Amino acid sequence: MADPSRARRLAKRISEIVATAIEYEIKDPGLAGVTIVDSKVTGDLHDATLYYTVMGATLDDEPDLIGAAAALERAKGVLRSKVGAGTGVRFTPTLTFTRDTVLDSVQRMEELLARARAADADVARVREGATPAGEADPYREGSSVDVDDDVDDDALGDDHAPDDDAGRAAARGGVGQSGLGAPTANGEGAGDNHQPED
Repeated sequence: MADPSRARRLAKRISEIVATAIEYEIKDPGLAGVTIVDSKVTGDLHDATLYYTVMGATLDDEPDLIGAAAALERAKGVLRSKVGAGTGVRFTPTLTFTRDTVLDSVQRMEELLARARAADADVARVREGATPAGEADPYREGSSVDVDDDVDDDALGDDHAPDDDAGRAAARGGVGQSGLGAPTANGEGAGDNHQPED
């Protein structure tokens, strides 16, 4: 297995050699709009994948994708020979050409973003003259709700409504009217004066 940094260096060198050959050395009209944008080499340095884009003759012209792919296939043997001569490696990598679709994805994302902006503008335009369906401020004003005000003492019955401060303290676990507190670890009340026997 080769060093990954060596594979990256070889991929960069192959990309430069192929791009230069396509632009200056190979006289094929089908390669006129082809640009090499990236390349990758496998870890064993035997296979190289080159990514390319195709431009039209003008900005308004559609690129000839099929013609460019056919031209690259025709020039593959010559390009591999130039890669072998330019890199000096023992085994010249095989070349595979793959069209780079990043620009297509970017264009599609731009279209989707433009559509989302238009939809947001439509919603903002409709919202300008709209009024709320309910009150202008549906949330309660003031302090927090008192739970005691919401509970109906008549609904709970006389047994549940404490009638004095001692009853409220007993309901909270404090000392009630009987003077007994919460039980201790040995099960006796905190108010008992009973001492455990030895």
